[in-house]
Amino acid sequence: MNQNKHHITDVAIIGSGAAGLSLALSLANHCKVTVLSKGALTEGSTLYAQGGIAAVFDKKNDSIESHVEDTLDAGGGLCDRDAVHYTASNAKKCLKWLIEQGVPFDMEFDSKGKERFHLTREGGHSHRRILHAADATGRAVQTTLISQVQAHPNITLLENYNAIDLITDKSLAKKGKHVHGLYVWNCVDKKVETIAAKFVSLATGGASKVYLYTSNPDVSSGDGIAMAWRAGCRVANMEFNQFHPTSLYHPELQNFLITEAMRGEGAYLKRPDGTRFMKDFDEREELAPRDIVARAIDFEMKRLGANCVYLDISHKDKDFIIEHFPTIYAKCLSVGLDITKEAIPVVPAAHYTCGGVMTDFNGRTDLDNLYAVGEVAYTGLHGANRMASNSLLECIVFAHAAAKDILSKIDASPALEALPLWDESRVTNSDEEIVITHNWHELRLFMWDYVGIVRSTKRLERALHRVELLQQEIHDYYANFRVTNNLLELRNLVQVAELIIRSALERKESRGLHYTIDYPEQNENPTPTILTPKSVAALQ
Repeated sequence: MNQNKHHITDVAIIGSGAAGLSLALSLANHCKVTVLSKGALTEGSTLYAQGGIAAVFDKKNDSIESHVEDTLDAGGGLCDRDAVHYTASNAKKCLKWLIEQGVPFDMEFDSKGKERFHLTREGGHSHRRILHAADATGRAVQTTLISQVQAHPNITLLENYNAIDLITDKSLAKKGKHVHGLYVWNCVDKKVETIAAKFVSLATGGASKVYLYTSNPDVSSGDGIAMAWRAGCRVANMEFNQFHPTSLYHPELQNFLITEAMRGEGAYLKRPDGTRFMKDFDEREELAPRDIVARAIDFEMKRLGANCVYLDISHKDKDFIIEHFPTIYAKCLSVGLDITKEAIPVVPAAHYTCGGVMTDFNGRTDLDNLYAVGEVAYTGLHGANRMASNSLLECIVFAHAAAKDILSKIDASPALEALPLWDESRVTNSDEEIVITHNWHELRLFMWDYVGIVRSTKRLERALHRVELLQQEIHDYYANFRVTNNLLELRNLVQVAELIIRSALERKESRGLHYTIDYPEQNENPTPTILTPKSVAALQ
């Protein structure tokens, strides 16, 4: 038996990005918290978020209602208005909390010499309402929150721990729908361990690693969505995968994102011949929402047979560019590209999972004592397309809401009970790692080709057939060999891929991030796509 640790905590949080760390800090003065990080504590999507966080600080020229309307418009008629209003209404309060934690948002002086936050604008926003820390806002948020959690005596940090599965009433052969803890893979010691917890929160981020080209770090493998699904939770709107329009196209800097704020500050998208093209697709031109811009780029690349298009801000003052985009300037310069003098080659890349595990406004899922916060969750905020700089905001707003709900219940929680040990008595070490490598590549390739920016029913059906075959192969492999990090991620990715494909097949229209050539028009009165484990099981 390769298991030798049993952890006990009040709240177990799976994930160490903005959502997980904000939740931990909001709880830790009142209970014991354990935070799991699949890799290093810094490694996650939050660290790489460049643009900023949306909140109404300029009440003279902006309003919460304007933030709401912009979000609803970007969401393509599928946002939950109440969820949008709740998020926008709590935005300023949550940003002030981040400021209190020490996040160094950029400042400027007004005409009277008074210091204020520098607000930028991004695609889909009608006003300047984006607080940012240069072009590395996520890094500022992540490093600040890490310093706070590391100093808190009630927070235990488990780095290099990969969650395997939730332990529920069903796991204990009991009737009910409670979560009691989880099994985790200690990536360093190569052992399965158990965590017993009164409450568990998923804060694992999205699933963009299911695609061949992505702006996300390697850890974004849909773990929380897959675990919740296996435990019996519903998921919603998994067909809406946001492709960021502008990821750097360069062999030495793969996955490097060029922030949308660059277009907000006046950068132009151009064809290889130097002509602009966004005016041919949308009256908002470069400031159109991401789905429109990504499809426009995809269309131009396919029409011209081009490997990329170009994002050009070189017409702006050199000092302005370096001051506003120091990270991008330095990164591009490291490969010989001076963005103050030349255009940046860019392509779309899978960026954000707009659907996820269904929750209420307190982060509660279908299972008692299980919460989901951040990109892993479906709150109704994003609809058919996420508006820029609403993602980190969602993490903070719903982390605070979940913390409040958990603390209202924690004193009445029953005592923790003994959990069953992980059973690996009938498995062996694998001598076929090539199977994982091959399946991994095949999955990401056909998801990119068949379930990407532009889809068709035939492509989706072909993808579903392939994913079902892969699921069987991976299930057999998982049943016979000891777990490894790559196997766990592949198992989760193939599950999430199935959910994306089934959701896409259910939507008989084109809306937001889901565009299909077989149903190019929009339906009246659209509704979210909701999948339940029982209904999908009946189809298999």
